[in-house]
Amino acid sequence: MDQRPKSIKVDKPWGRFEQYTHNLPCTVKIITVAPGGILSRQYHDRRDELWVILDQGAKVELGDKTLYPDPEEKLFIPRGTIHRLACVGDSPVRILEISFGVFDEEDIVRLEDVYGRVGP
Repeated sequence: MDQRPKSIKVDKPWGRFEQYTHNLPCTVKIITVAPGGILSRQYHDRRDELWVILDQGAKVELGDKTLYPDPEEKLFIPRGTIHRLACVGDSPVRILEISFGVFDEEDIVRLEDVYGRVGP
């Protein structure tokens, strides 16, 4: 069953907008990764995430796949799915992250981390 929230595109005289969530509890943030930076290889038990890629140069490990998504590409990460984001370009990479479910930074289960944050 696909639990991905439905997004809609609405055309307007001035252009369009894309709506990613409607009347759902969620947390929204923009993550910026510096060139050469890499987040933990991780998963979450209590939240799903929808990532909207904003810049070129992102490398995403999603389950057993490695992706190089284009700007505006959307990636849905169900809770329990191992994932990692890195910047492989010469400029910072930003993603819009929309988290659905219980949001808590303590919900990060780190499996691997170049900054030494794995462990109890």
